[in-house]
Amino acid sequence: FAGLFSATIECYTGSRIPKGDDKMNTAFSAKVKDIIMVNVGIVIVAAAVFFFQVPSHVAVSSISGLAIVLHHFLPFSVATLVMALNIILLIMSYFFVSHAFAYKTAYGTIMLPAVLLLFEKLFPNNQSLTGDVFLDVVAYIFFVSIGLSILFNRNTCSGGLDVVAKMMQKYLHMDVGQAMGLAGLCISLLSIFAFDAKSVILSVLGTYFNGILLDHFIFGQTIKKRVCVITTEEKAAILTEFILNRIHSGMSIYDIMGAYSHEMKKEIVAVVDRQEYQKLMAFLEKEDPKAFITVYNVAEIHYTPKKW
Repeated sequence: FAGLFSATIECYTGSRIPKGDDKMNTAFSAKVKDIIMVNVGIVIVAAAVFFFQVPSHVAVSSISGLAIVLHHFLPFSVATLVMALNIILLIMSYFFVSHAFAYKTAYGTIMLPAVLLLFEKLFPNNQSLTGDVFLDVVAYIFFVSIGLSILFNRNTCSGGLDVVAKMMQKYLHMDVGQAMGLAGLCISLLSIFAFDAKSVILSVLGTYFNGILLDHFIFGQTIKKRVCVITTEEKAAILTEFILNRIHSGMSIYDIMGAYSHEMKKEIVAVVDRQEYQKLMAFLEKEDPKAFITVYNVAEIHYTPKKW
């Protein structure tokens, strides 16, 4: 069993189980945690599909929604159809996203329908938990967004439209939520051939709100602020001291000239988190109320952290 576990870890992470090295053991523990979280994300997505989406007959922003529509015409279970569709998209991800993403996606591609099959065996008479289609859609959107955000933040997914969203993110430079929404909208519109008008409308609305909620779970908790401050050289020195030594954030300083006054000014640019942003704005309001300030949302940054 230990040998099988080691081989599984090596296949998934690309690394052997380290021995006798604290740093390597720490890295290994992080990878094991990553694997656990990926499985948690897959189970959450599968539970959302099985307990809320399937009973409600709504095709909300997922390959499982397409499987539900096809299940209306074909003599195969939803889990079987999800497996077949996922394999097709898995092959596409290998060629159009990245090999590493395809390898991790392969795990989710197999595990999601496998968990769905398990649920079908354990709960053969699955019925709506809420007794209301609208509540089913709301619950599905909420839980599937949590599960997908866990997977996307670990550079993997459960297969299906997640692969399409990754391809759209890579080649069309779209947000993941928007990409999921656009791809899911096409699935939602297909439900018109299988279900009534109410299900179609709920599918379309659910797809829209699912994209918004997915963006919130992926980016909303880690979003940062890019603050640009234009001020005098004297105030810039005070502000620099505060940013570097009080909130311990990196920054850049530029010499600029105002087009109207032709006066030389300093522009200070810093990227801060929410707590740092509140402290910075409070400091500016007190120390430099005449400063010209612009603020932008930053969804993602790549950098080497400084040691303070």
